[in-house]
Amino acid sequence: MSFIKEFQEFAVKGNVMDMAVGVIIGGAFGKIVSSLVADVIMPPIGMLMGNTNFSDFKYVLKDAVLDANGVETIAAVAINYGAFVQTVIDFLIIAICIFAAIKAMNSFKKKQEEAPAVPPAPSNEEVLLSEIRDLLKNQNK
Repeated sequence: MSFIKEFQEFAVKGNVMDMAVGVIIGGAFGKIVSSLVADVIMPPIGMLMGNTNFSDFKYVLKDAVLDANGVETIAAVAINYGAFVQTVIDFLIIAICIFAAIKAMNSFKKKQEEAPAVPPAPSNEEVLLSEIRDLLKNQNK
């Protein structure tokens, strides 16, 4: 079997397609949560901390070098720990959202599994035998 045919069989399998859809939806979900954190959650937290923005927090290792006109010729070297804090908060919120979604799906699945299975309808033979049994019981009374 050629390499191309093997790859086609692999790529067309259901699990690979499901995974691809999951990755795409996960990426979009990540953007939504990042926007939620950056645009909704962090501004009030920054306001409570004295109108600060976490992304602006950094430790400058070496200041920028400016020329005579005040134009930056060499950029500053800094550790941007505020951006790291922002990313950690994004991750925690995404993890909590995914945990909640999986927990909800598992509880829904569990409820479906716990639901009693409907017994199969009796066959025509069973129905007829039951009727005959009932008729015989009524004759003996």
